[in-house]
Amino acid sequence: MRKCLVKETTTLLKLSGVQRIDSVFFGGGTPSLASPHTVASVLETIAQTTHLPAKAEITLEANPTSSKASRLAAFRGAGVNRLSIGIQSLDNIELQLLGRTHSVSEALGTLEEARHLYPGRTSVDLMFGLPAQQVEPWLRQLQELLSLCDDHVSLYQLTLERGTLLFAHVQQGTLPSPDPEVAAEMYQDGREVLREAGFRQYEVSNFARNEALSTHNWTYWQGGQYIGVGPGAHGRFVPQGDGGTLREARIQTLEPDNWMKEVSMFGHGTRKRVSLRELELLEEVLALGLRTDIGITHQHWLHFAPHLSLWDVFGESEEVKELQSQGLLLLDHGGLRCSWDGLAVLDTILLRLLLQLQNAWKNRPPPTLKVTESGAASQRGVHASSRAWAR
Repeated sequence: MRKCLVKETTTLLKLSGVQRIDSVFFGGGTPSLASPHTVASVLETIAQTTHLPAKAEITLEANPTSSKASRLAAFRGAGVNRLSIGIQSLDNIELQLLGRTHSVSEALGTLEEARHLYPGRTSVDLMFGLPAQQVEPWLRQLQELLSLCDDHVSLYQLTLERGTLLFAHVQQGTLPSPDPEVAAEMYQDGREVLREAGFRQYEVSNFARNEALSTHNWTYWQGGQYIGVGPGAHGRFVPQGDGGTLREARIQTLEPDNWMKEVSMFGHGTRKRVSLRELELLEEVLALGLRTDIGITHQHWLHFAPHLSLWDVFGESEEVKELQSQGLLLLDHGGLRCSWDGLAVLDTILLRLLLQLQNAWKNRPPPTLKVTESGAASQRGVHASSRAWAR
């Protein structure tokens, strides 16, 4: 596995033509089960292939049962400088319900060790919207966590996944379906608690204080390029090594054994690659950018759509005017963004805005050609960032 991770990292970095890596994120599954030597090998490969600044953010997702103090210290020695701990709940019954193998005491012990080893750079996850979960007990969990945690908290609503034990219990009626109204109240109240504790909600599910934002995730939401390495990984980058000019959505083979065979044969295990058309890229920029508290600035939008400004798309939209009158959306000199209330109902807002974008794109005027003094015509196009992020 280590050999294949190194090989695919090298192949995809060269394919991307990237000159600098600003963040690396070991996530998905339980990467804290990996050997620290594997993490160190991947980071060494990145540093040898391209520029990896000393201050680059290197995050590792960790589960409490696989993250004893000595192991956390070994990951720090390997180059990791930020941890994301999947605590999920401070209730042992809920942890069993979620199929987690750690206890509350183990989770808090891991958190204490992590804060000692990674001060100011330890994030925690807490879930809400579980079957039969109630607002007040959950808020007490959040308050307890805030008395112990560092400067970054993620709140994630439960999604029932087919094939899990929890899904089967709900389907069979042995557990009630999660109540969306209760989950919405948890989310709203949780946001207020975090705001009062000095946290900035910089993204729908993520909260930070003391500027402890996740650099890596911020890249996703700003439409940046990133490289996906490993079984089932997703990436978004322009394959300049193949002479490509369009950003591609790439998905690596999911099954580890098959992925390793493909990496051994071809240098990478990319199972699917799709070139993103301009409209598809703009849809991603819109959907991801509106998840953040700053939304999408005019300058940022023009980076992807130089011939179609935010005003062109949304300035005369009755849909947008209605959302603004409801206090859910803002379109002004700063750009397009959701209000505090709007972030809580982003899915509903986004559906309407995507339809507006698609209509504006269909009815856009043809781009103008600029003729140089020599008589040669040139057309300004979307500029692809030269940076990428490895995951």
